[in-house]
Amino acid sequence: MIPQRTIKQPVHAIGIGVHSGQKVRMALRPAGENTGVLFVRTDLPGRGSVRACAQNVSDTTLATSIANGGVQVSTVEHLLSALWGVGVDNLIVELSAEEVPIMDGSAAPFVDLIDSVGLVEQDAEKAFIRINREVRVTQGEAFAALSPHPGFTASYTFVADHPVYNRFPKHARFDFSRVSYAKEVSRARSFGLLSELSQAQAINKCLGSSLENAVGIDDCRVLNDSGLRYRDEFVKHKVLDAIGDLYLLGRPILGAFSGHMSGHALNNKLARALLRCDDAWDICTVGRDGLEPSIMPSSAVQA
Repeated sequence: MIPQRTIKQPVHAIGIGVHSGQKVRMALRPAGENTGVLFVRTDLPGRGSVRACAQNVSDTTLATSIANGGVQVSTVEHLLSALWGVGVDNLIVELSAEEVPIMDGSAAPFVDLIDSVGLVEQDAEKAFIRINREVRVTQGEAFAALSPHPGFTASYTFVADHPVYNRFPKHARFDFSRVSYAKEVSRARSFGLLSELSQAQAINKCLGSSLENAVGIDDCRVLNDSGLRYRDEFVKHKVLDAIGDLYLLGRPILGAFSGHMSGHALNNKLARALLRCDDAWDICTVGRDGLEPSIMPSSAVQA
């Protein structure tokens, strides 16, 4: 069997929220089997918590936020993407403010934090969401879809028309049975146009944004002195975001994701649509050499 995993010991980081601009202390702590990912707000009375799940998504404006009652946590997608990438099933995430720290704008710092303490295998078996038929959601020309595949692949097409974007690849596809998430995807940073920054800040977004945590773009060039980390960094970051948004399903996916002009809102719409379609998926476990016979119908479990 493939076991569930958590981290060996707690690890800490300090950063700022890219949207709030507030300093935040974060602690990642080991969690027991079948816990999933639980965010805890240490700054709130009673240390309010919210579980990382698609049904708890409360806002998708420039980031993915989750909420439970009066407890909200913002910008969860990069950390969740990293957890998928390193194979963490169970984790407690303690935060001293509302927003997960942005770090350098990618998932790599979270991967490095987890690598610094290592992982431990647990007695419970890891379960996967297996896609049995295509589920697709659309908004205008944009779409996001999941379809059957024995492993996990992710593809994305980035269509934005801009002199800088037009100089770089706008499509990418990754088969993660052959490609390292840590090497090929995790270092892709958030990005944005300088001309749109004031508009975002007018709605209290991107208040902590800088060239230290994002790729900045003016009318004709990338503003960061070091340039891009990958030639296709823009589209890779879209894949990184989608992986994090889909990990809110609570389990890794056996299937193929494809996105076209999609973002956080469509990613969450896709996750919710999948959960409503009992015939489109089931829960399975995976042996070292392939699928094991312990298959459960989707209608019999809580995703």
